[in-house]
This record gives sequence, C-alpha cells and structure tokens, in this order.
Amino acid sequence: MSGHQQPRVPRPADPARATLDKAAAENFPVAPFFLPSAWRDDLMALYGFARLVDDIGDGDLDPGGADLRALGLAPGAAGDRLAALDAFETDLRRAFAAAGRSVPAGDPGAADPDGPPRHPLLRGLVPAVRRHALTPEPFLGLIAANRQDQRVRRYADYGELVAYCELSANPVGNLVLQVSGTLTPERLRRSDAVCTGLQIVEHLQDVREDLGRDRIYLPADDLRRFHVTEADLAAPSASASVRSLIAYQADRARKLLLEGVPLVGSVRGRLRLLLAGFVGGGLAAVDAIASAGFDVLPGPPKPARTQLLRSVGAVMQRARREG
Repeated sequence: MSGHQQPRVPRPADPARATLDKAAAENFPVAPFFLPSAWRDDLMALYGFARLVDDIGDGDLDPGGADLRALGLAPGAAGDRLAALDAFETDLRRAFAAAGRSVPAGDPGAADPDGPPRHPLLRGLVPAVRRHALTPEPFLGLIAANRQDQRVRRYADYGELVAYCELSANPVGNLVLQVSGTLTPERLRRSDAVCTGLQIVEHLQDVREDLGRDRIYLPADDLRRFHVTEADLAAPSASASVRSLIAYQADRARKLLLEGVPLVGSVRGRLRLLLAGFVGGGLAAVDAIASAGFDVLPGPPKPARTQLLRSVGAVMQRARREG
C-alpha cells in the first residue's frame, strides 16, 4: 500500500475522496467487499494515510492546494515537501491525541498538536486508532520514509534498499495485523517479507517514473554487476542487460512474497483471503513483469484481473497444503 506506481489523478474538491479513490489502482485489494464493514472502514483509513503521505513525498498533491490548506499550509508551500511532511506529522499527532493515545517525540520540524486533526483523512483515522489501540510507530515510519525520499535518491546495495522498505512498506502490514487482532512476532516477520516484496515490485513497475523524479530504487552494486547505466534506464525499451537486472530483482521479490504463504495459512476466514490477496497480487505483478520480457521501461506491466484471481487462488491452495 506504500506506492510509487500511482498515476497522477486530478483531485475534486474533497481531497480525502480523491486519495481513497486511488485504491483501485493498487496491485492488491485494499479493503475488499467480503470483509466486515468496520474492518473495511479502518483499512481504508490506513490506506488514506499511507497514500497521502506518499503523495506529499512525491509531489503529487492537488495543484489547487486543497490538501495543503487542510494541513494549515498555504498552497504555495507545495514545493517544500519537508515542511508539508512536518505539518502532516503534526496532524497525525492531533489524531492520536483525539484518540486518547500518546506519540513519542518526533522530528524537530513537527509542532506540538493543538486541537483536533485538520485534514479529513486524519480525522477519519481517529476511530481506527481508538478502536484498535494502534501504535504510532508504523505511521511515523511511513512519514520517515518520505522524508528520506527528499534526501536519498540512490541506494548503494540491497541492504540499504531493504532498510528503506522497513520504513516505506513494512509498517502497512504491521497495521493490518493490528487491525485484525492477529499480530504476533512470527506473523510480523513474514508480513515484513511480503511488504518488502510488494515494495520491490512497485519499484520495478515504476523505474521510468522514479527516474523522472531523479530516484533509482535499484541497488547501485547490482547496476554495476549487470553493466547497466542510468542512461540505460532512460531508454524507450530495456536492453538485454536491463532485462537481466529486472529479472534478478523480480526473483528477489518473488521469494519474499512466497514467505507470506505460511502467514496466509496461519489465519482463518476472511482475513486469510485478504492476506492471500496481498501475496497473490504481488505474485501476479511479478508474473506480469516476466510476461513483458522484464521490459518495464515502456510502462508498468500490470496483471489482468483473471491473472490476479488465479494467483490469489494458487496462494490459498498452497497455504492449505502447507498449513
């Protein structure tokens, strides 16, 4: 749910609705119909937070300034993403205060909260925080990842990239487990693997888009290993070397996603289907990349709906066998 693959979509007057509408473009179901309505509401509240913080970090906010005004900033502040992230963290603290929860001291730029949350997405988060006693650390991690995006644009090796995913993606799985009341250390370990795998898949889908933002989420040592230059990534289509590099990274993502099969098997009922959707959605995206010959440069390869459903079904069957 972290996401670097979303297209720019014009926002209507309601900034919350426009952000939540982006859920349909994700690689996995965010809050599918088969979940209890309270869960759907809470998962959409989490998605709205994660999507908006990514939009702030990527500079994809409404040109009209609706999100910035909701955070108490002037529309002209759009160019100062760090200031917008500080204001967003302050509003998160207002949301936790409104839910009767405390938040550890944060980034020096984040002011002390005063009054209720201002942005409608943060107001919508309050019931979920209160209902599930959600911890603030995953939310702060997502904000920290977007602050890092303003300062770090290249990653030396896979270890550095995984450390970034620990902030940019893994918190989402943590929160899903908290909402469902199924958080355990072992489930969290496997959830982290799935979320990191999903983030790597998104990076592969969005090589061109990220390069347009002067960001590369392919480890520099792997670029050297496969003799790929930054100019190669800007080409209209992928060379044999680029395809080999993407195939190598896709295999890493697949292995991480498959670590989630026991996680799917460890839960029951509709939660099992939801988690299978996350894992299967990621695997279907990897398959779509492979079907494109690992050429991601013309645009992000996306799985067809039938491919997605088959992949989710395969994960469910495998989880039953291994469970």
